[in-house]
Amino acid sequence: MSSLNALQPLTALDNFSEEAHGITVTEVTDLAIVSMAIPTATNDAFNKAIKKSYKVDRPTIGTFSQSKINNARFLGLQQDQMFVLFDYNSDRAVEEVSSKINTSKQLSYLCDQSDSWVTLRISGENSLEALERICPLDINPSSFPVGSVARTSMEHMATIIIHEEEGSYLLLSLRSFAHSFLHAVTTSIKNVS
Repeated sequence: MSSLNALQPLTALDNFSEEAHGITVTEVTDLAIVSMAIPTATNDAFNKAIKKSYKVDRPTIGTFSQSKINNARFLGLQQDQMFVLFDYNSDRAVEEVSSKINTSKQLSYLCDQSDSWVTLRISGENSLEALERICPLDINPSSFPVGSVARTSMEHMATIIIHEEEGSYLLLSLRSFAHSFLHAVTTSIKNVS
């Protein structure tokens, strides 16, 4: 009789990491991503629940709020919808958020999106130059400062871009595009002069 091995999760890009031209691009694999839809009727209670549980205000559209609790980032993507990204390595991400937000009532509808996205961190002194080649948005820090978030496309692939700190960006794209997305980003980095 053969023994069974435990299944091991695979990342979309096999923990890719590379540095070139003063830019590092790394696959981020330790973040949970949960989408949150907030019914209009629960807006006020939801805002209070975030403030109480995560010690942050609900972000406005185009910004994110960062909590010290699980390093959670609430992304203001559109009215009545946001994503929360947080340090978590389990298959119970929805339960983790729900236990803090939906304590007594259904204040939001949650869906675990962790396996649906590939996440890249691009950082370094020339990261802005590389991203400007493939991002149609004005992401110059004067227009897109630290704390900004936006939906866009890069090389025709749906992307969420997060300016997490000076010279560092998180890029989320659909996991089905992982290799094409990585190719677009790394090609742009190689073309930085």
